[in-house]
Amino acid sequence: MNVEGNAAAVEELERRGMRMVPVVTDGERLFHGWNPEELARFVGVEEQRHGKSGEKKLAVAELARRLERIVEAARRAIPEVPPAGLEAKVPERERTVRDLAYHLFRLSAAYRDALETRTYPESWLQETAPGEMRDAASLARYGATVRERLAEWWTRAEAFAGDVETYYGRQSAAELLERTTWHAAQHLRQLYALMEGMGVRPKEPLAKDDFEGLPLPKELW
Repeated sequence: MNVEGNAAAVEELERRGMRMVPVVTDGERLFHGWNPEELARFVGVEEQRHGKSGEKKLAVAELARRLERIVEAARRAIPEVPPAGLEAKVPERERTVRDLAYHLFRLSAAYRDALETRTYPESWLQETAPGEMRDAASLARYGATVRERLAEWWTRAEAFAGDVETYYGRQSAAELLERTTWHAAQHLRQLYALMEGMGVRPKEPLAKDDFEGLPLPKELW
């Protein structure tokens, strides 16, 4: 069910320690829906990736390359959005295009932040674009900074090592990187769709191959 706008449902989730959606529950058990492996165990099936049971996950080096490309693609795309378009609301969410772009960059930066602190609070994903990021140019500059931070992080020995205590449970660095990469990719797909609806073509958009191998949802929203 869609809990946005349903105060009672939101209150019940918060009472049970869930302050972000999606959440999966059978009335008793519940967990964050961001964890496909846990979801597979929950329903008693083998995790399937793009409908192919046993398909191998991408290596961390490839995930890092993909994430950096996704951030750079978003940085290229956002300056093409007209000022009025930044204020447009995305489907099914109380979120503007400005906040969607900021969210894409912030969640990407959160991978490094999480590995540095070994924690991943849900509050990081609830942040919205700060007041100084009112236009596309400032968002693009932030995206460039995130990409530079990630590029520097990949050179470190600890870039893909250890575990992180996230708001949805303990994750290895590899698991968190995969989640971060497909999460950012999904939002880039959404940004492209929103721009298309405005009659704006993204600059040098990523090709289909750049999304292959990521466990992306079939639905856009």
